[in-house]
Amino acid sequence: MKHLLDIGVLTPDDLHHLMALTDHMVEVNQRPIPKVPALRGKTVVNLFFENSTRTLTSFDTAARRLSADVMNFAVSSSSVNKGESLRDTIETISAMGVDAFVVRHKSSGAPMQVTKWTNASVVNAGDGWHQHPTQALLDCYTIRTHLNRRTGFDGLHIAIVGDIKHSRVARSNVQAFTALGAHVTLVAPPTLLPPAVETWPVTVSHDLDSLIAKVDVLYLLRMQRERMVDALVPSLREYTGAYGLTPLRAARLRPHALVMHPGPMNRGVEMAVDPSELPGSMVLHQVTNGVAVRMAVLFELLGSGADLATSA
Repeated sequence: MKHLLDIGVLTPDDLHHLMALTDHMVEVNQRPIPKVPALRGKTVVNLFFENSTRTLTSFDTAARRLSADVMNFAVSSSSVNKGESLRDTIETISAMGVDAFVVRHKSSGAPMQVTKWTNASVVNAGDGWHQHPTQALLDCYTIRTHLNRRTGFDGLHIAIVGDIKHSRVARSNVQAFTALGAHVTLVAPPTLLPPAVETWPVTVSHDLDSLIAKVDVLYLLRMQRERMVDALVPSLREYTGAYGLTPLRAARLRPHALVMHPGPMNRGVEMAVDPSELPGSMVLHQVTNGVAVRMAVLFELLGSGADLATSA
């Protein structure tokens, strides 16, 4: 695998392989000194054109725990503000000697374009509404681990609730969850569903209350108001009343059900309860698993089996 741009190019076997590799990285992270020399001598550049806390910090931590050299590119203080193009930026940094770019960009398809301007590997860390493949991988790993689903997700019912229209996480997760055998229901008002949703391998519902007691995983999405040009819901209060996880809805969840959120969450909107009080809350587990998953991805792109055997 040279690049990771789209979760849809991975087969179920590929997904299982990356999650098995993640198991090894989890073990590394549990050591007193969570570091191995697997990517010593490699250079990873985190190139983020959008603000990020979890994803940027997660990739930075993952690369350093594999002993890679890391460059975090600050767009706000770069020549991009002087009119430098994306291509010039990539070619300039590549000339310094780079093995991988981790790219987040507001434009869908930007990471794919980057692959044409560098010989380095490229990881898509989120592009517009399009894809967020490592988020899908860490979400799959979290479900696999906590519901003991190592052979697949057959029979699982996963509800993804909220702003599906603007969500790259929803697009990537639908592909990954269904590839592993899960049944996925999208729950949202019609204005927050994407065009041509009828072609997606999902069912659609506008009634969270009819599903809340039946799902194995409740995956909540935030309202991405920064991507909206129209008022797509009457008010946030009405949205919470119809689609938020309120105390009454939380009480109806099945005992084993997982509650997930990619962050950042809008407390009081889609999450109207304290997630730390929910026995099935996976929010912090997702963050923890994100480091191990991104270690696995970087190792898959830049390392070798021999390197892991010697270092692990």
